[in-house]
Amino acid sequence: MSEVDTATLQRIRLHLARSPEFPAGSARHGYEFLAPLDAAGHIDLAAWKGLRERCTVTRFWDHDAPEHGHLVHRAGGTHGATWVFDYEPGASEDDEAGYRFGDHAFVPGEYVSVREEDGDMHTFVVFSVVAA
Repeated sequence: MSEVDTATLQRIRLHLARSPEFPAGSARHGYEFLAPLDAAGHIDLAAWKGLRERCTVTRFWDHDAPEHGHLVHRAGGTHGATWVFDYEPGASEDDEAGYRFGDHAFVPGEYVSVREEDGDMHTFVVFSVVAA
């Protein structure tokens, strides 16, 4: 059995963390995405390669219409590659890059950051991680 065969996709939900604009954080602003995680909660690149079409993302932002895309591993960035949320294949101007997603463990209570397409960086708390 290959690593891809045994990989389990996880449904990861991120909520906006506390900020000056949202002192209590916000469950109405965030992301939900599917990704294979290793035992430590890191995105499993080898498993992702075999599951990439199933690694989807939904961006929810208060009353805005949800945006749907994919979790993509791109060349460039820290350590030579960057995980991005890609909403329009073939275009990079809409991508939202996860800051050091490859280094972070996706476990409830941990914090991660995402650079939005307009360049703004927001911090999110990992709200939940459940088998997809």
